[in-house]
Amino acid sequence: MRPRVVATLLSASLLLLGAAPGSRDDSPLPAEMADAGGGTQLITAEASALSSTSGTLTWWERRDGAWAKAGSADARFGAKGLVEGGKRQQGTNTTPTGLYDLPFGFGLQAAPAGTAVEYRPVTADSWWCQDNDSTSYNRWVEPLPSDCRAAESEKLSSYTTQYGYALVIGFNYAQPVRGRGAGIFLHVNGAGATAGCVSVPEDAMRRILQWADPKKGPHIAIGTVGGDTALTRY
Repeated sequence: MRPRVVATLLSASLLLLGAAPGSRDDSPLPAEMADAGGGTQLITAEASALSSTSGTLTWWERRDGAWAKAGSADARFGAKGLVEGGKRQQGTNTTPTGLYDLPFGFGLQAAPAGTAVEYRPVTADSWWCQDNDSTSYNRWVEPLPSDCRAAESEKLSSYTTQYGYALVIGFNYAQPVRGRGAGIFLHVNGAGATAGCVSVPEDAMRRILQWADPKKGPHIAIGTVGGDTALTRY
């Protein structure tokens, strides 16, 4: 068969199929997901591969029965990339993939005007306990309890840039598994990749806090474009 005929038949086949195998169609990403959290607001944090330390964060809102993009920003992930959330180990500098709720926000700066989510001001006594032996593991504590070692925890006021504005990501939060990881947040960019959190520019973080509405059940989905950790698998 002549090359021109082959090319014509291939083009026709792709038109019938809608797209080449593995490519994404024009539908919004949340519409392709098996689970978007059940609410009408969703944040997607997508990397090209598990080894990536950067990607794209997009926030979506369901309007008139369809998902619409509300905003987007460049995102940073862990210095060691991403890993499936259920397999993550503490201290590995990896960002956990999965679908999570957003329990509350916090920050060294005042909540942006219009913020509806619970927002806790960071003080000199605000800590995030990451001590596996503590009863307060993976919890905001104020002040640091006696069974939570400071060396195994984060003094939130020490991160003057990153925790200017932040949202808690509900990874390993509802029923913490010790050793899996603690203190995974969506926060303002620091100097480079994160220790396992997701970060975005400060302006994007302000806009997300102003946009997020607890009545609309906002969640965050973290994953990759393809493979076993593809966002479309959630």
